[in-house]
Amino acid sequence: MLLGPMHAIALPPGVQVLVHDWLSSNTVVLFDDAESASVVDTGHLARARRTCEGVRGALAGRRLRRIVNTHLHSDHCGGNAALQREHGGPQQCTIVVPAGELQAVNDWDESGLSFVQAGQQAESFAAAASYADGQVLQLGGLRWQAHAAPGHDAHALMLFQPDSRLLITGDALWEYGFGVLFCEFDSGDGFAAQRRTLQRIAELQPALVVPGHGAVFGDAQAALRRAGERLEMFERDPRRHVAHALRVLLKFHLLEQGSMLPLPRVRQWFEGAELVARIVRRQLPAQSVAAAFDSTLDDLCRAGAAVLRDGRVGDPEVDAAARADTP
Repeated sequence: MLLGPMHAIALPPGVQVLVHDWLSSNTVVLFDDAESASVVDTGHLARARRTCEGVRGALAGRRLRRIVNTHLHSDHCGGNAALQREHGGPQQCTIVVPAGELQAVNDWDESGLSFVQAGQQAESFAAAASYADGQVLQLGGLRWQAHAAPGHDAHALMLFQPDSRLLITGDALWEYGFGVLFCEFDSGDGFAAQRRTLQRIAELQPALVVPGHGAVFGDAQAALRRAGERLEMFERDPRRHVAHALRVLLKFHLLEQGSMLPLPRVRQWFEGAELVARIVRRQLPAQSVAAAFDSTLDDLCRAGAAVLRDGRVGDPEVDAAARADTP
């Protein structure tokens, strides 16, 4: 559900945040001038129509000229293609991605793009340009510094506005956590990379944080403290992070599908997802992918994050809606 712009916290003039549900990242709208604007992140493909509607309302007649992505997970770039189409196509609305992802995107390298590995939905798009750590972008009439934010994603970037001390973090820091540290499964340095990212955020001393998911928040120090404690827990017991990652991937799939699914179909997806198989093979060598599915689904159901009913699996809200519609 699109929750709308944040009014309770004072954002700099020219900045508006559209807060989405947990399937879809937040979208930041930045008014470049009276006639044009840019956005940072576009949410999930399943929410593309809502993202387009929200951005259209925020623009109030301005022209969208640029889309910038903090990273290229499916819940952050899923609306790129639809939003670009609505605003004149590649000639009128350009897409800018982290430098490390530019070639994979423009080649549409399905083996190299994370949402393909995770078995997630995506619509192809091409990027006109890239940006990297240390560069400055002009967005919303303000200068934004790009800062590397590895850990959740090796190529992820944050955007910091030094005058207002506003930080767009993507999934590097939320008010109560951070995204799964996929770098730990790819290169083995996810924990160390996340620690460096948290340290960089602490050095920036943001006054206000726009996370990839959840509400805009002001107490960055408290969020960093909670994130540090969570990271230490995962470092002490890496298997907890593995279990967390598998739960997140399965929960995301259930949200992405948006309906109650036959149990065999969900199992087939889990066992066929390349990223899931890699995590289990490298991190849980004594366990089969099938056994990992059973334990992961059981964990979600016990936590109330998934429902298994009459041989079908889904998100609890989807299950409740389906039962409400049944005569």
